[in-house]
Amino acid sequence: MKFRVEHDTLADAVAWVARALPSRPVVPVLSGLRLDAAEGLTLSCFDYELSAVTHLPADIVEPGSALVPGRLLAEITRSLPGQPAEFTSDGGEVTLTCGSAEFTLVSLPTAEYPDLPPAPPLAGTVDGGELAAAVAQVLPATSRDDTLPMLTGVCLDINGDEITLAATDRYRLAVRDLSWAPASPGIRAIALVPGRTLADAARVMAPGVPVSLSFAVPAGETGHGDARPVEGMISFDSGGRRLTGRLIAGEFIRYESRFPAEFGCRAEMPAASLIEAVRRVSLVADRASPVRLTFGPGSVTIEAQTEGRARAVEKVTASFHGDEPAIAFNPHYLLDGITAAAAAAGSARHPAPSEDGEAVADRESPAGSATVRLQFTSAARPALITLAGDDGEGDSAQDAGDSGAERQARPAFRYLVVPLRSPVRA
Repeated sequence: MKFRVEHDTLADAVAWVARALPSRPVVPVLSGLRLDAAEGLTLSCFDYELSAVTHLPADIVEPGSALVPGRLLAEITRSLPGQPAEFTSDGGEVTLTCGSAEFTLVSLPTAEYPDLPPAPPLAGTVDGGELAAAVAQVLPATSRDDTLPMLTGVCLDINGDEITLAATDRYRLAVRDLSWAPASPGIRAIALVPGRTLADAARVMAPGVPVSLSFAVPAGETGHGDARPVEGMISFDSGGRRLTGRLIAGEFIRYESRFPAEFGCRAEMPAASLIEAVRRVSLVADRASPVRLTFGPGSVTIEAQTEGRARAVEKVTASFHGDEPAIAFNPHYLLDGITAAAAAAGSARHPAPSEDGEAVADRESPAGSATVRLQFTSAARPALITLAGDDGEGDSAQDAGDSGAERQARPAFRYLVVPLRSPVRA
């Protein structure tokens, strides 16, 4: 095998594929990244749970294949000078030359490496920017507790030409609706995708570039009403890169039933000012300290404190209607909700998941002139955060027992969060 490839193209492709490598492979060969030189260069990896494949142009001198340590190759390509890289395999070694730098890697046994999983049947397509933005809005609400696998994933609830993404860690619930083009009209299915898989897939999505979703819908009806649970693998294909992951087995919560039908209090606040105020005030809060919002005429007072250490207070313009003027939240949960709701305003920037896979909303992007709405009934019951003015265009999904109820419009993004107890200051 011998080929030459541009450095920037190579480094970006290797870095993306290497993210799918297992951190603790069951067997050493699964830490490998496969190089296939034929008509162009194909990079791939697979550990029986997650596979990544990408194709890039290359000058192929001698076709062939090799398996090299993936994370090491990613570190090497990231540090190479900006010159074309040349790969040559000879027996059990692969030599990488770039400018004056030369590396020799010991090849892993390709005979022991698993074959890539076949792509599932195409289910439909969706705009990459829209899907990436939706993922960024809901992914912070996924759980980090591996003892409850179904809460570490994002539920894709597919109903005809609409996909609803839902995620929860039991303390907050994020739901986002978006349109797509299904391959089969009237499709009804539910897929529970691992959060990491969805975050990695969203990294290559771009506005205007379609993303192909592929999965097999089994026959029969079960689960949420007439929704059919998807089993096996799901694939995201966009821009020459395909990520295929195994779905989480189990049934997601009936998320629609968690949203109250009405609220007694409603506040509307400028998103940018509120985000900055909550960030500053929460600097004095420890992990167990809430941020308290107290509404008055024309403003909201945001307060946090750590007993015996510090206290912070800031006011932001707000309109409020209701008879329960105070409520408190975990500051991180509150920021996630406000930032995601502001993103629903339709910013041209589509945030991608962060390097840690957790805080995927683009927290550094300005919220502009967006106004967020906070609705609640009491300081002890869940509150709803949405974009003010977004009253929705579609019909709300119903549980099986509510199929005869009147359907009402809903916002495209909804964030339900459980408040915290906060001591009342004298």
